[in-house]
Order: sequence, then C-alpha cells, then structure tokens
Amino acid sequence: MSPLALDTSKKERFDVHISVVSPIYGSPTLVPELVLRLHQTLATITESYEIVLVFDCSNDNGWEKIRQECQKDRRVKGIHLSRNFGQHYAITAGLTHTKGEWVVVMDCDLQDVPEEIPKLYAVAQDGHDTVFGQRVNRNDAFIKRFLSKAFYSIFSFFTDSKIDPSIANFGIYHHSVIQAVLNMGDHIRFFPTMVRWVGFRQTAVPVVHAARADGKSTYSFRRLFRLAAENIIAFSDKPLRLTIILGFLMSLVSFLFGCYFLLQAMLGKIAVLGFASLIVSLWFLGGTIIFILGIIGIYLGKTFDGVKGRPLFIVDETLNFDNDEL
Repeated sequence: MSPLALDTSKKERFDVHISVVSPIYGSPTLVPELVLRLHQTLATITESYEIVLVFDCSNDNGWEKIRQECQKDRRVKGIHLSRNFGQHYAITAGLTHTKGEWVVVMDCDLQDVPEEIPKLYAVAQDGHDTVFGQRVNRNDAFIKRFLSKAFYSIFSFFTDSKIDPSIANFGIYHHSVIQAVLNMGDHIRFFPTMVRWVGFRQTAVPVVHAARADGKSTYSFRRLFRLAAENIIAFSDKPLRLTIILGFLMSLVSFLFGCYFLLQAMLGKIAVLGFASLIVSLWFLGGTIIFILGIIGIYLGKTFDGVKGRPLFIVDETLNFDNDEL
C-alpha cells in the first residue's frame, strides 16, 4: 500500500460508544437545553457517551454556560478555542478530541433535533458508515433557503459534484470516517464535502428540522459567497480549466471581430482605420488577462496559506478531558 494511503480497516477498542460534537457560537441560552435533550436522547441508546461542546469565541457568555454543564456531568466536555476560527474548524477541533465509535455532528441552535439521533443510529447499524440527516422540510426564512440553494448549486457546478442542499453537518459517522476526514491535509475545511469525498457506505434519512429557537444565522450573503469561493478553490481546479475555454472563446471572438472590421474597411465605412479594432482588442484582451491572472493568483494564495503549516485551530482551554488545562 502506498505510504500516502490511509488504512482504516484495523479494529479498535473505544472508550465510549457515541460522541456528539457541537460547535457553540451565539445562542448561549440554548446550551442547557441542548445538553439536557442530548442526555435524555443518548440514554435511550447507551450510557457510554460523551458530549463535546466547542466554544468558537462568540461575544457572549457561551463558555460559562458550557462550564456549568461540564460541572454537572463529566460526560459533557468543553473546548475553548483561542479565537473565532469558524464553524468547520470548530467541528474539526471537536472531532480530534472524540473517543467514540460513532460520532454525531450537529449545530447548537436546536434546528438539528437531538431526538432524531436514535433514527440515524438505527440506520447506521444496518451496515452504513455515514448516515446524513436530510432536512426535507426546512424551517428557515426564504432568503436563507434561497442563499443556501444558490451556494450548493454554484458549488456543485464548479466541483463537478452533485450536492444535496437539504444535507448539512447533521449526521452520524463511524470512527473510520472521522479518522479519514481528520487525515485529509486540506487547509480549508468544509465538513459536508470532506465526508462525501472520503466515501465509505453512505446513506441519508429524512429528519425533522426545527425552527431556530434563539438568535439568528451568521451566514450572510457575503459569508456564503466567501465560503463558496474558498471551497471551490480547495476542492476543484475547474476554474483554471474554464480559463482554457475562455481563452478559446476570446480567440474566436477576436477573429470574428477582425473579419468584421476587415469587411467594414473594404467597404470604406471606417473613417479612422485601425482605431476601433485597436481599442476593442486592448480592452478585451486586457480584461481577460487580468481575470485569468486573478484566478491563478487566488490558487497561488491558497497554496501559500497551505505551505505555511499553521495549525487549523488553537485550543485555549479544555474541560473534563484527561489533559485539562484549568
């Protein structure tokens, strides 16, 4: 086997059966309810579980809420990042600290319903390594549904992949899937796409998607656009390949313009010979070259970010782990 390949076929013994990872950003008032409902739900499956809450440094008392829950039950564990790294980096931080054979990833706003976990777990026991929660009826505002659909449509086009916009982070994943995702060397993290890429036995089941209980989504149009651009660059070279097509079309259009101006000159309809064709060519070629250089520059910039070798996240403090920094 190639040294670059990943072997996940080895049998392992696990400290806990199910781990739940939830990045906490905003809506600190929901943390107690989230933990309570997770305790009640997970207890119907197994007593061997852990709840990993990753505080992504929102400007509220979310960490204090997490600390309070950790003091009540050592199965609740907290991770405090050194700054706001973003949702998918917070998920990665939580995944690196899990000990479960099965890992559930869910948002903290309770739109991902904890009571749906047994359904996901039951399907996983039928021989699936990944079971996605499919939000058939989304309880989101129209603008959010529209932006989400546009995001996944653009992402699917540029990455040549079919992505279901009703599927996000919520799901249950076997340890082997999580290890494969963690071993991906991508500097830009986008959990749903990474899970799909690693493969294994995957399926999706419809789940209830609740209305947001508190706060509002932080994914504005600007953030979604930036997220799409970064992940298109990270997961596909299609924009570079499209520049080849653009170059061909540019040559074709330039040739047709040349033929047109040649005909106009032969008919004596151009007062100042060469002026129109020169201006059109300069603007057209200049804009195209700048556009192509911009795309190449973005890829070079992302490559530069990757080779710097900076950590994906930095942990400031942990609670209820063996190596707690209290």
